[in-house]
Amino acid sequence: METRARPLIDVFVADKSPLVRMAMKTLLGHDSRFNLLGTAEDGELFMRALDKLTFRVGVIGWVMPYMDGAAVLKALQERTDAPRVLVYTGDPDPAIPRRVMDLGGAGFCCKSESPERLLAAIDTVARGHMTFPYTDVARMQQARPASPLDALTARERELLACLAEGQSNADIARHFGISVHTVKFHLKNVFGKLDVSNRAGAVAAFLAES
Repeated sequence: METRARPLIDVFVADKSPLVRMAMKTLLGHDSRFNLLGTAEDGELFMRALDKLTFRVGVIGWVMPYMDGAAVLKALQERTDAPRVLVYTGDPDPAIPRRVMDLGGAGFCCKSESPERLLAAIDTVARGHMTFPYTDVARMQQARPASPLDALTARERELLACLAEGQSNADIARHFGISVHTVKFHLKNVFGKLDVSNRAGAVAAFLAES
């Protein structure tokens, strides 16, 4: 009886590091299970690729310009065609795996893990399963920020400062060279992290910590 070969797993990678992107091309290119469709250097380009390509698994960094890992996962919640996403990062924050899970991510793998572990995680996610490391709850509680602003990324802080200066979404988009749509995604994340519902609340939180 003839055995059918498993179809290749189409993968797209987004990471800010050119070295990581190059290494992923080599790693996935030498494994017969995977087909790397492309790479991107930030979350916004990852989302643009999704408008043009269909892939089963997205491997993304957590800290990326324009749209970080959290922003990408939130944006994917609004799409019915979203791929399964594995976050691959070297950020040591023990709270990240849980946050990835809460945002709908399918898996998490630390860059300190072996290449074999990463490939196994991608395969697991592609098969429809989830893969996350053991989470130390006590460490997560210790890692909670003392200030709401501590939860913001560097880019989100910059956007918040622009809000405090009274800049519009269009002004901010021109300042950072990004789309107004991306600005809105960033601000939505900022509002959520600060537990406010509008620009005024965000600016008030920023001024209270300044």
